[in-house]
Amino acid sequence: MKPPVRFVLALLAGLALLTWGASVIIEKTTRDWFERDLRLRAELAVSGAREVLTGNWRAARSAELRKILIDFTHDERILSAAACNADFGTLTSTPDFPSEFSCRKVGAHVRPADPRASWTVWHTVAPLPAGSVLVSAIPLVARDKTQGFVVLVHDMSHIERRSDEGRYFLMLAFGVLALIAAVVTIVAARLYWRGWSNELRRLLRGEVAERPEFRPILRDLRELYDRILEQEGGSWTPQRLRDTLRRHLHGERVVMVANREPYIHVRQPDGSIVVQHPASGLVTALEPVMRACSGVWVAHGSGSADRDVVDEFNRVGVPPGEDAYTLRRVWLTREEERGYYYGFANEGLWPLCHLAHARPIFRSDDWNHYKTVNARFADAVCEEVDSDDPIILVQDYHFALAPRLIRERLPRATVITFWHIPWPNAEHFGICPWRNEILDGMLGSSIIGFHTQFHCNNFIDSVDRYLESRIDREQHAIIQHGRSTLVRPYPISVEWPVHWLKGLPDPAACRASVREELQLPADALLGVGVDRLDYTKGIEERFLAVERLLELHPEFRGRFTFVQLAAPSRVEIDRYDQLGEAVVRLVDRINDRFAKDSYRPIILRRAHHEPPTVYRYYRAADLCYVSSLHDGMNLVAKEFVAARDDERGVLVLSQFTGAARELAEALVVNPYDLDQASAALATALVMAPDEQRERMRAMRAFLAEFNVYRWAGRMLLDAARLRQRDRLTGRLLERETREP
Repeated sequence: MKPPVRFVLALLAGLALLTWGASVIIEKTTRDWFERDLRLRAELAVSGAREVLTGNWRAARSAELRKILIDFTHDERILSAAACNADFGTLTSTPDFPSEFSCRKVGAHVRPADPRASWTVWHTVAPLPAGSVLVSAIPLVARDKTQGFVVLVHDMSHIERRSDEGRYFLMLAFGVLALIAAVVTIVAARLYWRGWSNELRRLLRGEVAERPEFRPILRDLRELYDRILEQEGGSWTPQRLRDTLRRHLHGERVVMVANREPYIHVRQPDGSIVVQHPASGLVTALEPVMRACSGVWVAHGSGSADRDVVDEFNRVGVPPGEDAYTLRRVWLTREEERGYYYGFANEGLWPLCHLAHARPIFRSDDWNHYKTVNARFADAVCEEVDSDDPIILVQDYHFALAPRLIRERLPRATVITFWHIPWPNAEHFGICPWRNEILDGMLGSSIIGFHTQFHCNNFIDSVDRYLESRIDREQHAIIQHGRSTLVRPYPISVEWPVHWLKGLPDPAACRASVREELQLPADALLGVGVDRLDYTKGIEERFLAVERLLELHPEFRGRFTFVQLAAPSRVEIDRYDQLGEAVVRLVDRINDRFAKDSYRPIILRRAHHEPPTVYRYYRAADLCYVSSLHDGMNLVAKEFVAARDDERGVLVLSQFTGAARELAEALVVNPYDLDQASAALATALVMAPDEQRERMRAMRAFLAEFNVYRWAGRMLLDAARLRQRDRLTGRLLERETREP
């Protein structure tokens, strides 16, 4: 028997038992109520006629008494009546008065044993052949002397009828309720179990539970996942990623295209060349993957000495000294960079996809440069492949057209596009003048990945609205021109363990050195923010929350300092230049307001910081505040957690980040709500070490399993399944063609 059927049967049995109990209670209550009504009617009838009765009683006018008794029976509830004297003799009665209730039989119940006591009213229910009756004996008192009593016999058949009717309607209500309950239960069970299974699938894919009832079992599910991993090869590591590539994809070389390069060669004033690591979440996530997989990273060569270190094919081995993979650089003119990167990508697509109150700007010249650069990068990718069915990873919004261009050159290629920023809803995306071209270009991909299912849904809705295509919502696939594109959520993460921690001192030493560097007391409370200077990061809101904290909690003045590591970004765009100036003015105002001696509540470091420095600040801070107004994932939050191997520190995290869906143990806030954000900061600063440890331990356990290698591995495994399916389909079609 299926579980829903068992549940319905149990429900029906419960409803039947409830109905039976209710019928018993209702019947007893109704009967008691009617009996009380009849008793009261009897007493009122005698009381109303008391003067007439006593007058005729004393005069012994039996005929008149009989007439009064007959008047009593005009009440449809009273069958008969009798008048009895004090000696239990019958003065008169109605013709049909039953002999079973003679004055002598009833009088014993009315007259007390003690002659000095008062006579009492007596009621009883008695059976007769025609049905049950209520017998009432009411003493008649005149001038403090009991003259006798009146016996009234009441019909109770109407009570039986009312009980039967009530029982009938109750059973009818039970039947209707049972039918409705059965239908609703079966429908609800199907919907619930479907939602439950989908939620379980999301958890097993590494996504965060959206339903609150799953949160208590997250730890159990993670333990189950751990056991499964042990059976299948253990947790995701660089070696497991390499093994996956070799086993399922025959060791294919991965070619990845991204605008940002992982290593930038910069010429110093003295003529020497130094290597810098760009402040980029994309680089943070992807660089460990490329070190593990090997292959080629195709990127824009933007460093002042980038041309000086490449070979004749514009290639250079990276990381420097290790040469784990190849960096292929593509050169752009100043006009191309301005139009493609600063123009269409970051003045158009970036604000379009981020709900951060910046108006997207679209220019036809920028669009033309965007098309030109996408074609150039597609050419570079095709030059780097070494087979006709390579694995190509296209990264982010800079290359929306590249998948289709690559597909036209390499029809058998497995192209995986990952969109690192949010995808807006269909109506909002419709602002873009070249929306159809963008969507068509992306659908050249075999797989399109986003951080969350919500962004996947938005993309599918956009395609459904603006392009001719077939949508398979069950499989989250889009079929166009006979080719299927899967749309999947792949929440990105960071490497585990973080290799930048190897050369760093322990957190206690980092704490001491950072406070000395900032000229803070050894016991100073320290908060940290790490971001590019971008309007989507909520840096102004972050500083206003610090200001609100110091307003509401003066005990933190002089004790708490917030340091912001802000890497300059896209300074050629006016909006970013204005943001930098606004941030400086805001910091100056807040510092002037709360300055005391050498104390400044906010320290702004507007400069590029290398990863070792960033991780040193992570390890030194008491809290990290990520206040993004809209983010695809935000890896700063995960980097902070990964850096805290001492299991200390508190993460305050914006609800508008993808990371908030995964790091449930963080203090999640609305960055626009300054009172809520400042309260979270105050909570973080006074949080007990045990609670910090419990929260941090849970988040670190999550990152250890759901790391960037797992993110890449899932995409590569999905790619392997697609390739296997395509090869099988191709063989079947070939066989059908050969058959006569």
